[in-house]
Amino acid sequence: MERFLQQIVNGVSLGSIYALIALGYTMVYGIIKLINFAHGDVLMIGAFVSFAVTTFTRLGFIPALLISMVTCMCLGVIIERVAYKPLRNSSRIAVLITAIGVSLLLEYTLMYFVGAQTRSFRQGVLPATIYNIGGVRISVQQIIIILLSLVLMMLLQFIVRKTKQGKAMRAVSFDKEAAQLMGINVDRTISFTFLLGSALAGAAGVMVGIYYNSIDPLMGMMPGLKAFVAAVFGGIGNIPGAMVGGLSIGVIETLVAGYGASLYRDAAVFAILILVLILKPSGLMGKGGGSKV
Repeated sequence: MERFLQQIVNGVSLGSIYALIALGYTMVYGIIKLINFAHGDVLMIGAFVSFAVTTFTRLGFIPALLISMVTCMCLGVIIERVAYKPLRNSSRIAVLITAIGVSLLLEYTLMYFVGAQTRSFRQGVLPATIYNIGGVRISVQQIIIILLSLVLMMLLQFIVRKTKQGKAMRAVSFDKEAAQLMGINVDRTISFTFLLGSALAGAAGVMVGIYYNSIDPLMGMMPGLKAFVAAVFGGIGNIPGAMVGGLSIGVIETLVAGYGASLYRDAAVFAILILVLILKPSGLMGKGGGSKV
């Protein structure tokens, strides 16, 4: 039982990160039906910005987190305006190829300037204290990751449900043409959606970098794909579904790794994607009758 509870704790902390990334996928898809495969690389940029802030300015975790989120917000809006907005009325395959191109551009541009080597955060960015509760080890890093993820997810729910801009997002998601006729600025709403999603990706990048204490220009690829699986699993386009999907994928992955099958942890995640697409393409909390992802 102690071993099982330990894996649950590890899975919830990892799943919280996946949930933050998945929210960016699901919001963008809900608004413009685009799978933004460059989203994982926005996470990577956030991790490198936080590394630079903590290494060269010696600032702490909170300033690095805020600077990374702001940087990724700006990057997300630029990507949307430059790469996706001109293709808004193009075929989905053209936009999908563009998203993959943006992903590769971010990865190899950064690799050109900083190199491909792996980097680690300096000691002391977060306390290394570990608590032992009934045989279950919980680190301060895990506690901060879980609490920060919960705060950001609740803040996102408040923005989407209670603010004027959030209502505009829901209106555009439901019917873009009708929303435009009602006076909603669709372009600004789409940019705001990318801004929010990229901010969450930046926060997730900081957490991934500190959690694994390892960053490189290709680090966003696998977490990005797993978060996409989480978004599909929960019901892409559904914000609560992305949260549930992220936590579920994190727990499943750590359980597979914790019980002696660590070589197959990635395979288990993508097997889930295949099963969901076959059995319930709309996901756990998605609406039926929609098109397959």
